[in-house]
Amino acid sequence: MNKINVVTIDGPSASGKGELAKSIAHQFNFKILDSGILYRLFAYFFNLKLSNEEIASKINNDISFELKEDNFKILNQSDDITNYLRSEDIAKVASMLSSQKEVRESLFQIQRNFYDKKGLVADGRDMGTVVFKDAKLKIFLTASPEVRAKRRYLELQNRGQEVNMPALIADIKERDLKDSSRELSPLLPADEAHIIDSSDMSLEEVFSITKNLVKKEFI
Repeated sequence: MNKINVVTIDGPSASGKGELAKSIAHQFNFKILDSGILYRLFAYFFNLKLSNEEIASKINNDISFELKEDNFKILNQSDDITNYLRSEDIAKVASMLSSQKEVRESLFQIQRNFYDKKGLVADGRDMGTVVFKDAKLKIFLTASPEVRAKRRYLELQNRGQEVNMPALIADIKERDLKDSSRELSPLLPADEAHIIDSSDMSLEEVFSITKNLVKKEFI
């Protein structure tokens, strides 16, 4: 199999995939794909009662992504909907939709279209196992549910959202179970993935490890 210039970063919710992906994309001038945002976008338009075909068209034609240093924005035409997409309400709908075959099929080619020969960082749940099986480098980033709940708690608090820590831990554990046990594209590390447990690591430490792996494979 010919390997393509993709770094996949898979792992459970709130494991730090997004921040790591942004850091790697910025460091190496790679394009970035946040696949979770695509499912949240699907949920956003699903709540507006659009069909799967209409949603795919909206994502292809009306949505744009901006990455400036570490600031990642999602625009619906000119409307910044980033914070709304990051809400827990949208996350729950996205999680439900992600288990549906027709939804995953609608987004598969959209995800593949993000590929750039100069380099792509793709984060999600099945980037290395399904979407980019031929990626040069595969990372599986994880952390304990408690650590991930604390990270999500601080993230949501910073956005001014009301959060309850015990409920957050329970929600993360429930989502882990659903993601890892579903029949379609379960959350599992690819056979050749480098598994990084960030429970006791800073983002800088995780970035340092990943940066060295990218240099080894790409440079």
